[in-house]
Amino acid sequence: MSDSKPPRKSFLVRFFNWIWGIFIGVYRLVMVVWILLLATVVWFFFQGGAPVHVENNIALTLIPTGTLVEQVNSAGQSILRQLGETRPSQTLLRDLTGALDAAATDSRIPFAVLRLDELQSAGLAQLQELGAAMKKFRAAGKPIYVYGESFDQTQYFIAAQADEVSLDPMGSLMLQGFGMYTNYFKDALDKLGVQINVFRVGEYKSAVEPFLRNDMSPEAKQANQAWLNDLWDVYNQSISAARKVPERAADTYTRNFAPELLKRAGDAAPYALDAHLVNHVETLAQFRKRMSDKVGYDKDKGSFRQIDFSSYLRAVKHAQKAQPSAKIALVVVQGEIVDGESDTDSAGGDTISGLLEDARKDDDVKAVLLRVNSPGGSVFASEKIRRAVEALQDDGKPVVVSMSTLAASGGYWISMAADQIWAEPSTITGSIGIFGLVPTIDQPLGKLGIHTDGVGTTPLAGAFRSDLPLSPEVKTIMQSTIERGYHEFIAGVSKGRNIPVDKVDTIARGRVWSGVAAKGLGLVDNLGGIEEAEAAAAKLAELKPGAYRLDELEPERDILAQWLGKLLGGSHADLSFLTALLPQHAAMSQPVRDAALLFSRFNDPRGAYVYCFCTPSAGGGR
Repeated sequence: MSDSKPPRKSFLVRFFNWIWGIFIGVYRLVMVVWILLLATVVWFFFQGGAPVHVENNIALTLIPTGTLVEQVNSAGQSILRQLGETRPSQTLLRDLTGALDAAATDSRIPFAVLRLDELQSAGLAQLQELGAAMKKFRAAGKPIYVYGESFDQTQYFIAAQADEVSLDPMGSLMLQGFGMYTNYFKDALDKLGVQINVFRVGEYKSAVEPFLRNDMSPEAKQANQAWLNDLWDVYNQSISAARKVPERAADTYTRNFAPELLKRAGDAAPYALDAHLVNHVETLAQFRKRMSDKVGYDKDKGSFRQIDFSSYLRAVKHAQKAQPSAKIALVVVQGEIVDGESDTDSAGGDTISGLLEDARKDDDVKAVLLRVNSPGGSVFASEKIRRAVEALQDDGKPVVVSMSTLAASGGYWISMAADQIWAEPSTITGSIGIFGLVPTIDQPLGKLGIHTDGVGTTPLAGAFRSDLPLSPEVKTIMQSTIERGYHEFIAGVSKGRNIPVDKVDTIARGRVWSGVAAKGLGLVDNLGGIEEAEAAAAKLAELKPGAYRLDELEPERDILAQWLGKLLGGSHADLSFLTALLPQHAAMSQPVRDAALLFSRFNDPRGAYVYCFCTPSAGGGR
């Protein structure tokens, strides 16, 4: 070993090492500060934020943004809302109804104001629940005022439940009715040579039709028209009752919109006023002036004195006294039901069954309220959740289902064993059917000169490869599996709802029903919202009002991952990010991208699905 010393580094090297050391030190310091700040924010959020003072004679403002949801699926988004983000992409329905319920008996709140311009989407059943909360608020002698630059069909349903509706002079009220339209891919698939092998039970199970046809089948049109008519009837009845206008005034307004607009040289606001669907045509400044005359003017806000519903809820929470130990656990199933864990837009069978198992093990939980807003998905995942429901019942804990906008197919599968099922008249449910999809791409590969061949020890070796056509044996296996699943489905409905199997079969076959029709068929027990379902669960558990608390069980979330997801565009990050990188994909239509996203979640281990393509929209869409 040499005793010579290592050569001394040059001044220049030592200088840059010194600079680099300073940079690393500053970087580490910034990271430590950032982590501490993040920890503080998280702690601050879960403590409910800073205390809020509610002044006397101040208006409660409700300004929902984005999509109305049953459970906010982004913890990062919730924190950002606490920090003052003004336009979150989701609004929790229970926050709106909870604020109205609390303010109804709060002497400091004389009235409420709604702005609905940023509300992008909501189900009719959700709108009915919000409307019911508004009705109770008004029954306490407190008026509600709504202002809108314009109103679409979703926004107007809520606006109509108020005492006064104001519309901007440049605005319009656009009602379209409900429609059900989708893209059909048969010709495109034939041109590509992609073979979609479909296995299903039920002539009304139309979820697979886009891959088999170029149009909607007569059976699907018949079934869809029936429940769409039910929803439009509910909409019309609610508008007529709230606005005290003739029956089907909304339908009349919609059908006459074009000629009436022609009479008024395209000026839409006066037509809404003449139809008595709005009370005032005025600017926002005029509206704010009228509200300021009631509660005073806030110079800082440049508007009337007000408190937003999120801040008001924090104030109410801080003022709450110690709550009882007895609990009704609330578990939300929102989005497609998938095998495995939940993500931001889906309900994982493992996640939801795990939450139900936590409720079963918690001695303080006396009953479970299962809130369902799902079109279904994986059979296996749905069955996991249903078994967890039965485990709760076996332990003497009643389970009550509250159906929101959509609780069809797998959404009904997880509900059918409950002690009681509650739905809104406009809830979309049923779709008791099952299907399997197996695409094969041997023909497209053949066009590229790629062929698959080989040997196996049995006829099933390699039989499920996508680059080979399905053999008769595989088709028999798949169809048998699907038929078995269907019989399990209708047997479960028969047992859970106490309906003979033969009768279940006649009302099943994949057919979709509105909540009001499902009630007549015995598929749901009662019509009502989540509050009525909660009261039913308390009664079954022999809990008196005030002797329990509603405890929402949520899956654990990685907040940093949620924030990254937000930065990349949320649940559609993978597709939108790819589009940004590959501009040639930007021309891909939204329905195709939605279909790609949806089928990426079809992960049932047996390839069997209970799913319903039955989300209506104003005028059309899927």
